[in-house]
Amino acid sequence: MRTISENRCFGGMQGVYAHASEVTGCEMTFGLFLPAEAIERPVPVLWYLSGLTCTHENAMVKAGAQRFAAEQGIALVFPDTSPRGPGVADDAAYDLGQGAGFYVNATQDPWAPHFRMWDYLAQELPRVVTAGFEIAEDRQAITGHSMGGHGALTLAMSLPGRFRSVSAFAPIANPTGSDWGRKQFAAYLGPDESRWRAHDASVLMAERGFDGEVLIDQGASDQFLDLLRPEALAQAMAVRRQPGAFRMQKGYDHSYFFVSTFIEDHIAFHAEALWR
Repeated sequence: MRTISENRCFGGMQGVYAHASEVTGCEMTFGLFLPAEAIERPVPVLWYLSGLTCTHENAMVKAGAQRFAAEQGIALVFPDTSPRGPGVADDAAYDLGQGAGFYVNATQDPWAPHFRMWDYLAQELPRVVTAGFEIAEDRQAITGHSMGGHGALTLAMSLPGRFRSVSAFAPIANPTGSDWGRKQFAAYLGPDESRWRAHDASVLMAERGFDGEVLIDQGASDQFLDLLRPEALAQAMAVRRQPGAFRMQKGYDHSYFFVSTFIEDHIAFHAEALWR
């Protein structure tokens, strides 16, 4: 692992690091905020997964999360959204290829050799982070925005016991029923739609739910509502009687202005579960 940058931030440290990934077969970059308490002891961690076209940097710079994480004494990890590099497959479209990993393990060419973001986030990066920094392995939570909200929800429901809480900002809630999902799943996973279901938050919510609290914020004026399909997830939560909250926020869109408005709520929500 190599250090790209480290900056003092709210009494802690905002770092950016890179490492050679065996899972993706290329160098991967991630951001990590450590609160002051990490100097003395391992601290809980909140994973933040970003959306389409994003890198590790978008949420790290735009969400304003470090201040509230410092107040709660928790770390923040900002992974990248896909493998990258000249030898990594890509596409001219913004919603496929580099910057659009969709948090799955691709099985189809040309994506399969590098696009293994599920294993990267479920296995490899947690090992890298807990081995290199003062992170409490048994106190983890996860959140994300848009494509990252999809990833956060599917990882949380598929890895029981890993995360104490999960939240999402405007998640791609029903990708098997949306062009933000069907296109990518067909490319990465192949034409067998039964394989797609394991990566649909609404399907997983209906089938198994989450063994903790869930918080969803969705802008009611989001320009991508038809692609996100929040009603499918809200209905699945209601039918399952999933503990948590689904909040439609009047007047808010899909931007980081929306995320930064409600990030304090989400960090407080996760801190309560992480310190319980």
